[in-house]
Amino acid sequence: MPDGKIIHKIVVLAICMCFLAGQADGQTAKRVRPGMKVIQLSEPNASSKVSLEESINKRRSVRQFAPGLLNYNQIGQLAWAGQGIIDKQQGLRATPSEGDLYPIELYFFTPEGLFNYRPENHSLQQISATDQREELFKAVARQAPVTEAACDIVVAGSLRKLSAKFGSKATRLLHIEAGSVAENIQLQAVSLGLGPVAVSQFDIKSVAKACELPGEFEPILIICAGYPLVTEPESGGKTIGGAKRAALIVPGVDFRDEELFETQRILNSAGIKTTVVGPKIGTLRGMSGGIIPSEASIEDLHVEDFDAVVFIGGLGVEMYVSDKTALGIAREAAARHKIIAAIDTAPAILANAGVLRGLRTTGYIAVRESIQKGGSRYTGAPLERDGSVITASGPLAVIPFAQSIAAALQHEPAKP
Repeated sequence: MPDGKIIHKIVVLAICMCFLAGQADGQTAKRVRPGMKVIQLSEPNASSKVSLEESINKRRSVRQFAPGLLNYNQIGQLAWAGQGIIDKQQGLRATPSEGDLYPIELYFFTPEGLFNYRPENHSLQQISATDQREELFKAVARQAPVTEAACDIVVAGSLRKLSAKFGSKATRLLHIEAGSVAENIQLQAVSLGLGPVAVSQFDIKSVAKACELPGEFEPILIICAGYPLVTEPESGGKTIGGAKRAALIVPGVDFRDEELFETQRILNSAGIKTTVVGPKIGTLRGMSGGIIPSEASIEDLHVEDFDAVVFIGGLGVEMYVSDKTALGIAREAAARHKIIAAIDTAPAILANAGVLRGLRTTGYIAVRESIQKGGSRYTGAPLERDGSVITASGPLAVIPFAQSIAAALQHEPAKP
């Protein structure tokens, strides 16, 4: 019967072996940094309406980006495409890895700070709570896409993880794997309606410092992703008379992320300049975690400067439903024959302003009574366009909603 000291040594040795085995498999949980948050990402989408062939055909290096930040759903999808686990039983990831060693790590630079992606539980570990894109900007010799993009993704790799098994071949294998990761991320960005560009010219030590990389890792590539700035409308060569402008009126908190970001993306892609308007100038926060700066306050909005006024929905719309300024903007836009649009819960603003009377409209079911009290015929359809007023039921209708606004600004008739 072994004595207590021997048993103690055996237990300690077993624990050490388990720890080392976990390190070898790359599955050891990383420590949560004190004071930093862990963001659990939503389940990634494994399919979309955009085919692989379409993503390949549309992929371009985008070096000019329109305003607009990414929400965590979008960031999570990009992370999953690059390093996400696609088979939980076998631990297989979205990109192949020689020897199943997975030497790649992804770091995300956003206005909310620096994050490291954790494939094992599909989450983001915050490394810094400050916007460090300026440091990255300096490290890449001030290449504009790094500060203009909504998100910068650093693809970093560990040569040490491959060297023990593959020797002199390790460098080549690491770069091949990094290339696979980068291509997946860029194609995923295109399918999300984003524009990517890869940046390969930078000071390695400076980028490593900005990422706070562990000693065995070094940066290989940077991918900038955001909403592409389109200077010409994608409408079969048509041009829009003058520079059309749309004011996107957004609650300070709890706006619907998809409704804002998709509407902004589609209008920008149609050559329409958008201005995000909030209760005051500052950061606006969405229901799904997206953030975006407001470029103007609702108090200072001049309706005559815009061709369309668009009210974005969400739980936060309540702040505008009875707000005199918001109601006054809707009434003035109607008096000036501007395009007026509202989605989700926001049609309640238009109803209270009295601009829906006698019109065929829709909106989120919870505001049906408010819309009907405003003298409108509520249809419950995903989208309604009656003259210069466009309404939609919610985030599932955001794409036709934004497309209808763009068409109205191009003086195209409403589709039946």
